Amino acid sequence: MKRPGGVTLVAVIVWISGALQVIGGVIGLITASTTAEANGAPDSAGTLTATAVVSIVLGIITVVVGAALLRGSQIARVLTTIVLALNLLGGIYFIVAVPSSLLQGILNSVLAVIGLVLLYTRSANAFFRR
Repeated sequence: MKRPGGVTLVAVIVWISGALQVIGGVIGLITASTTAEANGAPDSAGTLTATAVVSIVLGIITVVVGAALLRGSQIARVLTTIVLALNLLGGIYFIVAVPSSLLQGILNSVLAVIGLVLLYTRSANAFFRR
């Protein structure tokens, strides 16, 4: 069965998100000690480094999940659904509780809903059941 365009779109977005996490993590790793000193907290360099490493690891996992979506992996679909649901909840939180982040909340929510809809269309359901 041919992969639906919506699944491809979601997988590409997931892949890009993972790549950006890896890039951000690498930049964080490179700048951890400088950032800690600039913030007047040189002891926080270890925390910043650990955060950067976690970002890199999560980014790599995200890229792998995006690739698995392209192959029709049901596990990747479930993982993506969980992440999109969390993004939706985070977006709603921003809309309700952080008025200064209204635009970010709306954008997060809309993208999460679009991703969820695309993962569960009739053609996507058939693709993941094959």
